Amino acid sequence: MLKRFVCVLIMGLCLAGSAFAAEAAKNPTLVLETSLGKVTFELFQKEAPISVKNFLDYAKSGFYNGTIFHRVIQGFMIQGGGFAPGLTMKQPKAPIKNEAANGLKNERGTLAMARTNAVDSASSQFFINVANNAPLNHQEGGPQVYGYAVFGKVIAGMDVVDKIAATQTGMQKGFSDVPLTDVVIKSVKIVK
Repeated sequence: MLKRFVCVLIMGLCLAGSAFAAEAAKNPTLVLETSLGKVTFELFQKEAPISVKNFLDYAKSGFYNGTIFHRVIQGFMIQGGGFAPGLTMKQPKAPIKNEAANGLKNERGTLAMARTNAVDSASSQFFINVANNAPLNHQEGGPQVYGYAVFGKVIAGMDVVDKIAATQTGMQKGFSDVPLTDVVIKSVKIVK
């Protein structure tokens, strides 16, 4: 009887593990190639379906190719996806609904949607957290603390993210924290 119970328990654990692995296998994986190296992301389709679809649509259309990381703050985050070299703004699509209440946290290595002070204003711009940024997480209490939607994480190339974060920055065209040497996003390719 005990042997049978142990066998059933092991089978159950194996099936649960297989289901978890199958769920993770469904998540899209992308490679972002920059002028400083490659970064691979896993996108959290179940937790952030709107943000993931939005990012994939921009990636598939080639929108991100040739854009730059235009805002880099060491010890905080690196932001890109909206400007070409020379800080020429690209024309994004309509903004999307903010999914910051999805339970995911702005922790080191996570990918999140950038936005203005308006809660539902994210479009093409995204950022990668280079530190645990709890103040960016969703909180109850209104627009000021609504948070920034996490929709993915770095699974390879965090050293490249850190290299970008260490780039020397300054003021350009009224913007602060702009890399003095362009860090270009050459391409964003879906690999899975």
